[in-house]
Amino acid sequence: MNYLEAVPAVRRIDTDRDDLFAVDIVGEVNAADAENLYGLLEAAYALHAQIDVLVRLTDFESADWSEISRQTLEQGQTAALGHVRKCASVGGPDWTGYARGELPEGVELRHFPADREADAWRWLEAEPRGGA
Repeated sequence: MNYLEAVPAVRRIDTDRDDLFAVDIVGEVNAADAENLYGLLEAAYALHAQIDVLVRLTDFESADWSEISRQTLEQGQTAALGHVRKCASVGGPDWTGYARGELPEGVELRHFPADREADAWRWLEAEPRGGA
């Protein structure tokens, strides 16, 4: 199956806060999914100087970042540094230890096991809409 046939792994979650960027990442993430994620984040940054982020990993398998240019990865990281206040990771592997070393002081980053997703929403003072 090629990228055009694959179901997107990155799916927006509608929330009750305009300045909260929430996504569900399902299954295996390929280069096209990563590019889509960066594009969605850029749109959120264009609308809000500061955002909070929730990343829910559902049946996460793997992520292949090898086909993404180094420049794209660096631009994505730089943009996040200037815009993200809080980031909640829900389910999947806890990647916050790695990310903490890449983010400046002041960005709050927490991992929540899948069975504590409600705690992540409370921490971000938000709720999903539409039965997410």
